[in-house]
Amino acid sequence: MSGDEDYVYDEESGEWMPASELAAKQAAAERVEVRDAAGNLLENGDQVTLIKDLEVKGAGQTLKQGTLIKSIRLTGDAQEIDCKYPGIKGLVLRAEFVKKR
Repeated sequence: MSGDEDYVYDEESGEWMPASELAAKQAAAERVEVRDAAGNLLENGDQVTLIKDLEVKGAGQTLKQGTLIKSIRLTGDAQEIDCKYPGIKGLVLRAEFVKKR
């Protein structure tokens, strides 16, 4: 063991490792992968288009297939993305209904 870094025991692997390495490993495990209808990995800020017409509950309007949604935000849920669209507050879409541009 080298340096002045603290070593911690990782119960999952049964090994001793630097504390910073374990923290990075746990952070990566907690990151949720969000994929669009075609299986593309989505990230914060991506642009997506709708692959089908979606009726927006509470807004009394329908978003048509092909509608462009700019700058999505991931929510930490593997299936939901937070979106901004003119005239609709708090729009959350399911990733299965969008395709990355």
